[in-house]
Parts: sequence; C-alpha cells; structure tokens
Amino acid sequence: MLKAEQLSLVRQIDMVFKELEEELSGLTSGTVFLQIRNNTIGKFGIRHNPIEGRNGQLREEPYGLNAEQIHSFRKMAIEALKYKRYWTHGEISYEFALRQGAVVVDAIMESNYNMANLLIQRYSQKEQVANTYRKLSS
Repeated sequence: MLKAEQLSLVRQIDMVFKELEEELSGLTSGTVFLQIRNNTIGKFGIRHNPIEGRNGQLREEPYGLNAEQIHSFRKMAIEALKYKRYWTHGEISYEFALRQGAVVVDAIMESNYNMANLLIQRYSQKEQVANTYRKLSS
C-alpha cells in the first residue's frame, strides 16, 4: 500500500484538489488550506462563508468555480510550491476569489518549528561530541 509520505507534495496537492472539486464548484471565494508535517499533507480543507448577507437578506451563492477555473487554481497552487524553501512543517493557504470570470489566487506559506526538537537535537549533538572525545582520550 502506498503511504502519503511516499508521494511528492505536488501529487498530494493534486489529490487534495480532486477531493475538494465538488465543494469548490459551489464557491466563488474562500481559502484552501493544507497543514503539512514532514512534507506530508495531513489536515486540509476550505475556509469560506457560504452565505452572504445584504440589505437584511441572507442568500447563498448561486454558482461557483467551473472545471476550467478549478484546473487553473490547482495549477497555480502547484506552481506556488516553487517558493517553499527548506521547511518541512507548516501550512500553505491559498486565498481565492472569482473576479470577472477568472480565478485569482494568493498563496501564503507558513513554516513551523518546534523548540523542544531543536533543544533535543543540540543536546544529542553535544553528547555525541563528548562521547567521541572520551573514546579518543582513553
């Protein structure tokens, strides 16, 4: 069985967009988010306000992104990966809106680090150096 960590991030994003296609077809704006750990997408989804209010009335959007617009969005999301540098944990958010028949996308990348892991790594490195020094001294 193929595991998520064996798939490239590009392939994982492609799978996310296939999963979200039906939901995107009912939206004209929102934010697609991907939570990433060890370059593997865990939680993902869409943040949006499906009902808008104007003049005291609530109404649902009558249409959303079409197949071509979703394809264009997916392509831009994958292209944005070129700007991801060095980090393996974090979140990518794609804010999108339909403007004059075209989908407009802003990508936001957030890297996450864990101080506890950093301290453990430094302690381990110091221990390794100390052990090597002890072996050389004996």
